[in-house]
Amino acid sequence: MSEETKMHRTPSMDSLVDFKQDTPESLVQSMEAELAKIKGATKELIVNNDQFKALFEQYLEERGSKIEWSKIKPPAEGAIIDYSSIDDTPACAESLSKLAVLKLNGGLGTTMGCVGPKSAIPVRNEATFLDLCVKQIEHLNSAHSVSVPLVLMNSFNTNSDTRKILRKYGKTKCDILTFNQSQYPRILKETLQPLPADTSNRSEWYPPGHGDLYRSLVSSGMLKKLLDMGKEWLFVSNIDNLGAVVDTTILNYLVSENPECEFVMEVTDKTRADVKGGTLIDYEGTTRLLEVAQVPKSHLEEFKSVHKFRVFNTNNLWINLRAVDRLMRRGNMHMEIIENKKVLDDGRGVIQLEQAVGAAIKNFNNAIGINVPRSRFLPVKKTSDLLLVMSNLYRLHHGRLSMSPDRTFKNVPLVKLGDEHFKKVKEFLKRFEDIPDVLELDHLTVSGDVHFGKNVSLRGTVIIIANEGDRIDIPSGAILENKIVSGNLRILDH
Repeated sequence: MSEETKMHRTPSMDSLVDFKQDTPESLVQSMEAELAKIKGATKELIVNNDQFKALFEQYLEERGSKIEWSKIKPPAEGAIIDYSSIDDTPACAESLSKLAVLKLNGGLGTTMGCVGPKSAIPVRNEATFLDLCVKQIEHLNSAHSVSVPLVLMNSFNTNSDTRKILRKYGKTKCDILTFNQSQYPRILKETLQPLPADTSNRSEWYPPGHGDLYRSLVSSGMLKKLLDMGKEWLFVSNIDNLGAVVDTTILNYLVSENPECEFVMEVTDKTRADVKGGTLIDYEGTTRLLEVAQVPKSHLEEFKSVHKFRVFNTNNLWINLRAVDRLMRRGNMHMEIIENKKVLDDGRGVIQLEQAVGAAIKNFNNAIGINVPRSRFLPVKKTSDLLLVMSNLYRLHHGRLSMSPDRTFKNVPLVKLGDEHFKKVKEFLKRFEDIPDVLELDHLTVSGDVHFGKNVSLRGTVIIIANEGDRIDIPSGAILENKIVSGNLRILDH
């Protein structure tokens, strides 16, 4: 290459050439140097250099390896047991005294157009996700005269706001403990080096997925604190899964019937709405979690099959804390890395190294899956989910939602709301004078500028499509049963 060419090479060209020539060892050395600069520059944000370095080294070592599809087999006999086979023993205070409940609270409500922690979004009678969690634990402690703590794993995105929100609870009947998961710098795809450290620019940082739980439990001191409190079991779930309540049947099974088991993943039967959910497999004699991101493109349709892979991971996990302590002390906790590729607003490609908390199942002794009822999986990811949990389909008691006994079929209706008009919570709420009666609803599709009056009943299959530029008003008291409504209707006969 001529001197003239060298002078006119852009930094991105230099980066790309260097990246191609660098060895894993030199990349790690460069990363260490950059991390040291970042640590010196940061004040509010804290990077655990050793942990991030270890994650990066694992990524470099394993990034070329792929799962061999031919080695994937259904879980071995006994690897997944049915919930109905567990002895329904009454709640035991002794078992509950060994329990702590942890909610993964690192996510923001941006997908639903909200600002701040997703856990602060009102989901039922003005009660937020966090309100419902607190009420559940308060009732559990009061009913059984125990002291089960509620633990929140926050991210740097949610920590400050969550701490402010917690002040409103004052003295509750449950201890609320918090700790932060790690925050790491995003990696430039072109150079495999971290973005420049700018503590004011949060787009340059990321929380490395819920698989960071184990590292952060240790580094924050929370693991030691829970063990010192006499806690042996940690029930982990996403804070937006309103079905993930403490199940004393599973807890008593672990404490009394199967004390050798160190890890339980709750799975449930897959439907066509869950085709992307991770599933349990047998891989070279070990029970493993297979995520959609690990599946070769040529086998994606096979992975989505409800016939071959019949269950999926709810991310409700029961984890033995002593086992976590043992594995982390020995450095034996291995989880596959998920390479999450993103593009920044300025067009730069970045990589986030993430891990799934359930992927740790292969490290624990006698780990199993339990096929639980669908009622234990009630996530609120979109406003279509919010419509259902706000409706008369569910009843609320001590922070727990349960399907109304007045519904004939126990399946959940399939609801699809158009993103343009219903994606954001604020817009969604404007379109309903009150939430319709959906007790007899099977399927609802709404697209376009549609508004609902009071006391509307939706039954069977209902499809409402407003043409572009038009508006449909469903008047108060309307009963729509197996109807298709389209066009521009301001008055609907019923």
